[in-house]
Amino acid sequence: MGVDPGSLLLHFSRNGDFRDGAGDLLVLDRGEGPYVFDVEGRRYLDGLSSLFCCQLGYSYGEEFGAAAAGQLARLCFNTNWGTAHPAALELAEQLAARSPWGSGRVFFTSGGSESVETAWKLARQYHAARGEGGRRKAIARVGAYHGVSLGALSLTGVPSFKEQFGPPAIETRHVANTNAYRDERDEAERCRDLLDELEAAIEEEGPETVALIVAEPVQNAGGCFVPPPGYWPGLREIADRHGALLLADEVITGMGRLGEWFGVSRFGATPDLITLAKGLTSAYAPMGAVLASERVAEPLYEPGRGLMHGITFGGHPLCAAVALLNLEIFERDGVLENVRALEPHLRGRMEELLELPIVGDVRGAGFFWAAELVKEDGDGRFDAEERERLLRGFLPARLREAGLIARADDRGDAVVQIAPPLICDREQLDEVVEALAAALADAGEFMALGATGAATR
Repeated sequence: MGVDPGSLLLHFSRNGDFRDGAGDLLVLDRGEGPYVFDVEGRRYLDGLSSLFCCQLGYSYGEEFGAAAAGQLARLCFNTNWGTAHPAALELAEQLAARSPWGSGRVFFTSGGSESVETAWKLARQYHAARGEGGRRKAIARVGAYHGVSLGALSLTGVPSFKEQFGPPAIETRHVANTNAYRDERDEAERCRDLLDELEAAIEEEGPETVALIVAEPVQNAGGCFVPPPGYWPGLREIADRHGALLLADEVITGMGRLGEWFGVSRFGATPDLITLAKGLTSAYAPMGAVLASERVAEPLYEPGRGLMHGITFGGHPLCAAVALLNLEIFERDGVLENVRALEPHLRGRMEELLELPIVGDVRGAGFFWAAELVKEDGDGRFDAEERERLLRGFLPARLREAGLIARADDRGDAVVQIAPPLICDREQLDEVVEALAAALADAGEFMALGATGAATR
């Protein structure tokens, strides 16, 4: 029997699978470097950075604890509702200085969904202040995940996450994402067609009704979709021509995941808004943020105009102190430089997985990668029953047996994702890929043997 979660409702989980200890619930007790240990003492390399959050791994707790204790001893709490505190002021300055604009304004939240909702409200207030209150629509991408609160869920392009919750809070048109696998067009043609589709969608909706274009620099859901050259500059040009704002959702790709403070800087364009969370504190405290360009924020400084949005715990002093130390450690310990230096090595190791019949494609950037899983040696897609057996039946247990935490997912086609802590060295990255390769080799055998088969090892 496994562990019964008792009164705890597990997020995005089939909670019934664990009732009365029926499932194999992983309960983690401590961490060290890029490794975590369960309550029975078994060690795993956290190849997912605990859902793209733990950029620095697990060995900075004492340092962050001291920063948190110092802040709590000085000032335990203050809102940013018409008041401020030094840690929030300093963090806003530091983030703005690192932004693509080198300036801008920063609004703090408690997490990613709140950041996305805040960005939407900032965009709406910007347009309303300019006399364009009819701009009430958004353009997002098929399969993209932008959060689960009702506004952010409207932008999310995964129908199964949305349908049981009724009509969307934000009228959103979804256009094609940048998945290149199985696409025979060259990059230039594919980029042109993607941008043409976006422009056609805006024209059909009415340019005067579109407030915001939303995209992740590298789309997470579906498995690390990297944009073709020219795509982000194309988004920028279309947004400008039609008067819409452009949001880079960097909740996952920001704060070093792609080797930059903001992943969009790799792709040759500057957005109007940026959302952050996860790596902003390397998960040593919960925090999110929205960065707005001076142009977007300017109407908020007009006489008599207030910002009609607020979050009680946004910019919490403890979280701000942790985030400030996170930025300091990134620079002190060369975290961005580590990702840039080791990305070619990780890319090469991941591409070795293409030798496995079950791996049809490998894609990603920085320390953010996916392997798409296919039937046999071709590009055949697994059906729903096969995905159930593979992604929720065989692979989770086999990955854990290999000592690796990775993500098996099918919010598109079947993929396995890795996003190791940004402090990993070459040997630890090798450990991630080799454990993944062993698990996927066995997964290929398992699927080839059919529903009643068992992989041999």
